[in-house]
Amino acid sequence: MIVLSCNNLNKSFGIDSILEDVSFTVNEGDKIGIIGINGTGKTTLFKIISGVYGYDSGDIYTAKDCEIGYLEQNMNFHSENTILDEVLDVFRDLIDMEAYLRNLELKIAEESEKSNSADLDKLMNEYSHKLELFADKNGYGYKSEAKGVLKGLGFNDNDINKPISILSGGEKTRILLGKLLLKKPTLLMLDEPTNHLDSEAIEWLEIFLKQYKGTVMLISHDRYFLDQVVNRTFEIHNKKLKTYNGNYSKFLELSKVEKELELKKYEDQQKDLKKQEESIERLKAYGREKHLKRARSKEKALDKIDVLDKPEAYRKKARIEFNPSVVSGNDVLQVRDVSMGYGNRILFKDLNLDIYREEKVALIGANGIGKSTLFKIIMNEIIPLSGSVTLGTNVNVSYFHQEQKTLNLDNTIIDEIWDSNKHLTQTQIRSMLGAFLFEDEEVFKKISTLSGGERARVAILKLILSNANFLLLDEPTNHLDIDSKEVLEEALSSYTGTIFTISHDRYFLNTVVDKILVLDENGITEYLGNYDYYMFKKRQVQEMSLIQENDKEEKTKTQLKEEKRKEREQREAEKKNRVKRQNIEKEIETTESKIEELDMLLCQEEVYSNPERAKEVSQDKTNLETKLESLYEDWEQLV
Repeated sequence: MIVLSCNNLNKSFGIDSILEDVSFTVNEGDKIGIIGINGTGKTTLFKIISGVYGYDSGDIYTAKDCEIGYLEQNMNFHSENTILDEVLDVFRDLIDMEAYLRNLELKIAEESEKSNSADLDKLMNEYSHKLELFADKNGYGYKSEAKGVLKGLGFNDNDINKPISILSGGEKTRILLGKLLLKKPTLLMLDEPTNHLDSEAIEWLEIFLKQYKGTVMLISHDRYFLDQVVNRTFEIHNKKLKTYNGNYSKFLELSKVEKELELKKYEDQQKDLKKQEESIERLKAYGREKHLKRARSKEKALDKIDVLDKPEAYRKKARIEFNPSVVSGNDVLQVRDVSMGYGNRILFKDLNLDIYREEKVALIGANGIGKSTLFKIIMNEIIPLSGSVTLGTNVNVSYFHQEQKTLNLDNTIIDEIWDSNKHLTQTQIRSMLGAFLFEDEEVFKKISTLSGGERARVAILKLILSNANFLLLDEPTNHLDIDSKEVLEEALSSYTGTIFTISHDRYFLNTVVDKILVLDENGITEYLGNYDYYMFKKRQVQEMSLIQENDKEEKTKTQLKEEKRKEREQREAEKKNRVKRQNIEKEIETTESKIEELDMLLCQEEVYSNPERAKEVSQDKTNLETKLESLYEDWEQLV
């Protein structure tokens, strides 16, 4: 069944045309990814579909009873509620229904003391109907569902009672995302939903969206996320929209040939146009009337040609190799027994790692674990509590800050690169800037006018062109669109120096990196491969298993015995936990059955006509409902 259809949609802002003749259909159950470079109109399309923006011409059709849920980027809102109360507001109808049921119970108790059985029968029938509806709508489990979504999005049990007013913009966006997921609209529209999520929350969201029974449309620059979630890909470029069946990787396969043909057509036409213009100029140069007449005739024919737009989404990128001027020794970085903390809080303790020449290494781990702090220690910006950091022979290190602090805001793009690379010609500089998607007059833009993504591209190019042979990159793909990420990946893949990067971009980690270091509360675990290899090993073995295997021969019998004892205790604890959870689940099932029995009992004449008996059954039911809520809370702690 078609959920949404757009036909020949056009949208302009003033004289700037954003979307032209956009047509597509969305079927029930589709999971669609919208991609395209920044500024192509992805968010504009979402706002048109959701009714935030109007459109100039065309038609939009939505299925009957289609409910649209739209999460914008960087939304902010004000609320006096706590986090839990805010998301529970999604279930306002259930909360009101629950209050109404409690009120009906009181009325039934009052009427049962009277002799008017007609009113009591009416109340009991209404109570029975409302109670069945309440149960069908998950009335007994909506609080657990809300807590589960909040937990999945990265809020722990201590967070859920915090007031909204003290939260950051990113945390508020996560709450709005949680509310939208709990509402379960027919068409769920998400604009960059992973922007404020850590790796665990992104993985949770991937599973949630794959299992989501409704239809999903999402805008994202996270290519790994797109691969995991979507089954169709819409690309917007040159103001047009093209549809492809498959995830992002499939889109790359299908579009590569298409874009190459598109580019060839454009280049062939440009060559033909140039030939025609040269022919016209030659005819004019002859100066004779018959030649001038032919020249005018050719010019008229030339004016009628429908000139193809230059392809944007498949630019002809220059392939440039970036090689450091000085080759370092084989040992690039050695970290030994480094510990760091602030006050009573220890970030990490006794860290050890080695990085060797030409390695491309990623440091990953939960937010706040101390990844950026470790980089600052390596750069000698802060001093650790203990331990040592040693750079190898001829190692020249440069550091990419997320804030691009190294850029002179008063410079133009070309001057910013040229100031640090006087030996390069203007042609060489412009070729390199072209490889980083700065073309033609764009190179004369001031740094102060650039977007975050554009500044990042300038800073990274400046870094690669420096004398550094060891690059420290802190979230280099942040703020970059997909085209820019691909440019960066190509440059770093061909870079012959050594790279140490922090990144949450799993596609980037797959493409560039050959070694993963995982930082957690237990220290650093090393995986000799890209992100997919790390995930494969993570599924196969417990954390630290590689280090434990490497150290096994050196451990004493006492140490091995102690490890086995701890493993045995952990297995026993897990078994007890599992048994306890199963017992609680059985008790929940039994309690819910008892509540249903009491509901049926309250509907029987011999009970509701007896005030004392009715009151006794109602009290038993209230006690069981309180117990059920407590059981659900205990069960959540064990999941």
